[in-house]
Amino acid sequence: MAEVQTAIMADAVACALITGASKGIGRAIALQLSLDHNLHILLNYASDTAAATETMMAIKEAGGSAELLPFRVHHKEEVQQALDTWQAEHPTDYIHVLINNAGITKDGLLMWMPESDWDEVIAVSLKGMFYLTQYVLRDMLLKRSGRIVNIASLSGVKGMPGQTNYSAAKGGMIAATKALAQEIAKRKVTVNAVAPGFIETDMIKGLDTRQFLPLIPMKRLGKTEEVAHLVSFLVSDKASYITGEVIHVNGGLYS
Repeated sequence: MAEVQTAIMADAVACALITGASKGIGRAIALQLSLDHNLHILLNYASDTAAATETMMAIKEAGGSAELLPFRVHHKEEVQQALDTWQAEHPTDYIHVLINNAGITKDGLLMWMPESDWDEVIAVSLKGMFYLTQYVLRDMLLKRSGRIVNIASLSGVKGMPGQTNYSAAKGGMIAATKALAQEIAKRKVTVNAVAPGFIETDMIKGLDTRQFLPLIPMKRLGKTEEVAHLVSFLVSDKASYITGEVIHVNGGLYS
């Protein structure tokens, strides 16, 4: 078995749960963790079953194992029911890796932003992170083994005009990462954040890249695989002394 499973009972299967895993950065992370660590991948998604199924099949075709786990991360009852059911069906298996990747944008100037746009963006990133992390944390602490990686954003570090809700959500995620890392470090569970800049995903479709490419020292967009390779390192034993960190993947745009 891979290095991340060394602390797990021999008859258990170590799993990685990735939220928002149907496409984009989440999909790339799911594929990379399967390839690098031989983890069983739990693919969470909210609604796009077709894309999630495609990701699952790509993992299986590459020799890995995966299953779909649909629920909305910001709805506590859905989180609880889905994970309770999964755990009952897999009594010896254990979520060794949690990637809090789910997030949405509803951009607009704060002056005219509907309260619902503020609430939903905050809920998906922050309540989603809270519900998922709290659920898996007890088992990680008991086993004294676990990796949590929160996918934040450049927006949460420097702030982006027109994204006050998204900046607040991802900024809160970064602060929570730093606090939680200190709470649980003695139990050998690490918590880190990755802050991507402009990455080639559906989230930036429709943006005029000519406006921001000149600002990026590398003069290009990032690739989802470049984020995924960093996440793969952070969940490995090689990163066992790294916790509470925010690592940027932005081509030098901001650090």
